[in-house]
Amino acid sequence: MTHIQTEKLTALKDQLNQLNVEEGLRFITKAFSTGVTFSTSFSFEDQAITHAILSQELNIDIFTLDTGRLFAETYSVWNNTNERYHKNITAYYPQNQSLEKLVADKGPNSFYESADNRKECCFIRKVEPLKRALAGKQVWITGVRAEHSLARTSLEIVEWDASNQLIKYNPLLHWSTEDVKKYITKHNIPYNILHDKGFISIGCAPCTRAIKAGEDFRAGRWWWEDNSKKECGLHSR
Repeated sequence: MTHIQTEKLTALKDQLNQLNVEEGLRFITKAFSTGVTFSTSFSFEDQAITHAILSQELNIDIFTLDTGRLFAETYSVWNNTNERYHKNITAYYPQNQSLEKLVADKGPNSFYESADNRKECCFIRKVEPLKRALAGKQVWITGVRAEHSLARTSLEIVEWDASNQLIKYNPLLHWSTEDVKKYITKHNIPYNILHDKGFISIGCAPCTRAIKAGEDFRAGRWWWEDNSKKECGLHSR
C-alpha cells in the first residue's frame, strides 16, 4: 500500500469505529458506491450482517461458498433466509476438475490424514472460489469476531487484505457471542439450529463438531489438528 492509501484506510477505520453495524454498512455503501460484497456462511454473525444489509436494502452483494459438504441445517437456513428477505444469495462452487482430481488421487476424506491435505481441500473448496467471488471488488465485508480465536484478537475493524487486494471490513469484530444472540432474537432472524446444539463455528460437516463445556471456540473445527493450524486460508494475513 502507498502512504496515501494507508492514510485513507486509517481515516476509514476511525470513522467506522464510531458507528454501529447498520450505520457502518450505510457509510460503506456511500464511500464505495460499487464493488462492496459480503460473504456469508449463514452463521450467527453472518445472519446478523445479512439482516442489517437486506433490511436496509443496501447496495451490497451477498454470496456464499458452497463447498459441497455443508450440513443439511446450513442449507435450511440458506433457504429460509432467501424466503425471509426475498433475496437469492449467490453461490460459488469449487472448480469441478480440481475437486474431481483431488478425490480421485486421495479419496473423499484425505483431510483427516494431514494438515497439508486438509489445507489442500480447503483451498479447492473455499479459497479458490473466494478469489473468484472477490475479483474486481473494493470492499469485502466479513462476520469475523475477535472472540473466535486467539489469532483474530489482533484484527482491526478495517484492514487491507493484501492477498485479495481490497479493503476488509469486520463490523462485528468486537461483538460478544451474547451480543450476536440478542441481535438475532430482537430481529427474529433465521439462524442455524446447530448453534443450539453446541456448534459455534460451523463449516463443512466432516470438519465440524459441537464443542464441550470449557473448550475453546475453535475446538469444534478440525479437532484432530493442533490449535496453531486452525485456519482454512480465507482469512490469512
